Amino acid sequence: MEPLSIVVPVLEEAGGIVPLLERLAPFRSRGVEVLVADGGSVDGTPELAAPLADRVVRARPGRARQMNAGARAARGGVLLFLHADTVLPAEADRLVLDGLAATGRAWGRFDVRLSGTAPALRMVETLMNLRSRWTGIATGDQAIFVRRDVFEQVGGYPDMPLMEDVALSAALRRVSPPLCLRERVVTSSRRWETRGIARTIVEMWRLRAAFALGASPWRLARAYYPHLFDRLAAERVLVFAKEPVPGRVKTRLAPPLSPEEAAALHAGLVLDTVERMLPPWPDGAPRVELHVAGDVGHPLFAAIAERGVDLLPQRGADLGERMAAALDRALGKVERAVLVGTDCPALSADHVARALARLAGGADVVLVPATDGGYVLVGARREARDPLPGIFAGVPWGTDRVLEATRERCDARGLALAELEPLPDLDRPEDLAALEEERRAALLARGRPFVRDA
Repeated sequence: MEPLSIVVPVLEEAGGIVPLLERLAPFRSRGVEVLVADGGSVDGTPELAAPLADRVVRARPGRARQMNAGARAARGGVLLFLHADTVLPAEADRLVLDGLAATGRAWGRFDVRLSGTAPALRMVETLMNLRSRWTGIATGDQAIFVRRDVFEQVGGYPDMPLMEDVALSAALRRVSPPLCLRERVVTSSRRWETRGIARTIVEMWRLRAAFALGASPWRLARAYYPHLFDRLAAERVLVFAKEPVPGRVKTRLAPPLSPEEAAALHAGLVLDTVERMLPPWPDGAPRVELHVAGDVGHPLFAAIAERGVDLLPQRGADLGERMAAALDRALGKVERAVLVGTDCPALSADHVARALARLAGGADVVLVPATDGGYVLVGARREARDPLPGIFAGVPWGTDRVLEATRERCDARGLALAELEPLPDLDRPEDLAALEEERRAALLARGRPFVRDA
């Protein structure tokens, strides 16, 4: 295990990622692991970062999510979270490791210096450091570091788009006081200079006060990060699912399963898929739609609707028509949409984020192929809305030519097609045999209460 891992959350940092990581090269030469946690950049940030980092991790956008994803992938016994516009002191690794060892503290942060030269910034940074020492609360600009076991003990960063550093500090403070290093990190003063020092001070105190009084961090973030929320609001995830009726779903798995077990497995997969696709969303607005074949009022779908998911009936004579109709409806409202089935336990929110990023980067259609010749995800951007029905027309559904036929139709219509790496789905007895026994049992147990006789 490496002694220290540095996790750097980034989004659209192509202009600065190379010098950022070059500054971290001396730490890597001393055995420090450097991970870049990308939130779906479409400007080439991950590709530029890959040669200069130990690993690039993809995650849904949001600093807390990205840092948690980086922490899960890290191998270090101590984690240090570094914002992309912050520069560590040259001996930061030694300062962190020696400081934690000498004091027995579980976590800590550096003092901060703002990069600008305005005299007022010296006052601001001094007050930031004093406030942090007095309250035991750190900001992300201060390069928070924490022992890995303690980070996992408190559950990592709470999944919120703003004040995640305040919430984490409050949780860590209950474990131990912070180690407040007097050595300084240098962080960008751009927001202070752009918005005005006085205005920024007022805004930050207003946000902190509102958060302390119980305001939704999503509502606060909408005002603070309007560009990010504009982008997220332009995307939609559609999940296709059938009513879990024995003898009508997962029929190729019965045997070895009974029809009732096959239906329970299907119901478990539906629940599992929706949960993987369902991130928190501002103001409770649904980001995920469940498109149902069968009774929309089935208890399984009613339980999912309670999570804030829109339920919609599938419309069309065959699967191709139903997929085209669902995507067409979504693209009438948003810029980009992806449609997923429920047969692929390996499909994650990371795959969805990458697919949406490819669409935002200019692809007309994106696919995640299945290893059996189909695909487990298809997405499109609004510019492809008119020719979209044609890529599903006449496709031999249920055969190993689905992927090939869809590729041909995209090519014939001049649509730019992007593909991610293939994933296995769960349709055949051999697929079931490859599924971990514990995962299989968990899916069956989750789905069994929702199965009723045909």
